[in-house]
Amino acid sequence: MKLNAGILTEKLAETKAFYTEKLNFGVSFENEFYLLLHTPNQESELSFLLPNHPTQQAFFHAPFEGKGMYLTIEVDDLDSLYSELIKKGVEIKVELRTEPWGDRHFAIEDPNGIGIDIVKYTQPENN
Repeated sequence: MKLNAGILTEKLAETKAFYTEKLNFGVSFENEFYLLLHTPNQESELSFLLPNHPTQQAFFHAPFEGKGMYLTIEVDDLDSLYSELIKKGVEIKVELRTEPWGDRHFAIEDPNGIGIDIVKYTQPENN
């Protein structure tokens, strides 16, 4: 089984630019109403669909409204990515921090209002 999250958005061009230029995603497939992106290591994909497109069933017409969703991206070199994103002018929504349960992370937001938690999972110091 493979999971591919999909978001309905009018912002296909802005979304493509954000994920490819800021997070180094690649384009797996693209047409005038659909965008399929992959992580740099090509292990995961994320898709974006233009709302209300006549080729799609009505069930897939309503656009995402920018609340109640987040993505988690796990990385090996969190600190380097944090510095790289700051240099690229990405607004940091949650500053780099280490949580009591061990996770080290920060958060950004994509053009659709989706929160992206960028994390390096670690064991808590007390374990």
